Amino acid sequence: MTRPANTLARRLAQFQVALMLLTRIPAGRIKGDAPAMGSTTWAWPLVGLVVGSLTAFAFGIAISAGLPPVMAAILALAAGILITGGMHEDGLADLADGFGGGRTRDQKLAIMRDSAIGSYGTMALILNVAIRATAIASHPDPAWALIGLAAASRATLPIALALMPAARADGLGRAATGVAMPPALFAAVFGFFCLMPLGLGTALIAGLTIAFAATCLSALALRQIGGQTGDVMGAMQQTGEVAGWVALVACV
Repeated sequence: MTRPANTLARRLAQFQVALMLLTRIPAGRIKGDAPAMGSTTWAWPLVGLVVGSLTAFAFGIAISAGLPPVMAAILALAAGILITGGMHEDGLADLADGFGGGRTRDQKLAIMRDSAIGSYGTMALILNVAIRATAIASHPDPAWALIGLAAASRATLPIALALMPAARADGLGRAATGVAMPPALFAAVFGFFCLMPLGLGTALIAGLTIAFAATCLSALALRQIGGQTGDVMGAMQQTGEVAGWVALVACV
């Protein structure tokens, strides 16, 4: 009986670390040594499920208050940004500035680490929010879509971490290396099943679209900076979510 209890405690600690890393939600104290970041990646789509559920709840409250769908969608996105601290959006902006403004690998990495935001990052965020807000407002079942896409867009990240080298010798990308493929595949399967309430066909289309977007961004990051960083992972989540929304709206 001790071994299953120890396994459960370890998994709970890993989920707590994942929640601390990806959100601002209080996750309680961890007993003993904190798990390595790489061992928590199986729980990232589970954290996405939590974020998506809270975002969908905010959307439902806004709609119940009589607000128009577009305004409700923007408020739902604002709630999601508050929950996550905007870390994924920050990664998208940093990547856009770095890849768009840097000429060499070192310049790109230096720009990505700079806390200032440039024109490329600003445009990326504007387009990102505009596409997601209009998609949420126009989708017939936005609650399940918000939940499913939040999980599925985070489900590609563990596989990317398992396959891609770190582009820096430090930072979140380096700290999250050493991801084993079995938990990464578990995360991918879990993320796909979170799309299933939308229907099998729709889930397949959305899941493949998200995977394609993640693959394209991975290839771009390998070409531009030689691997992954925390910003690349954040941008991958945002790109996957946007691609998933485009696919869902196209399926309506």
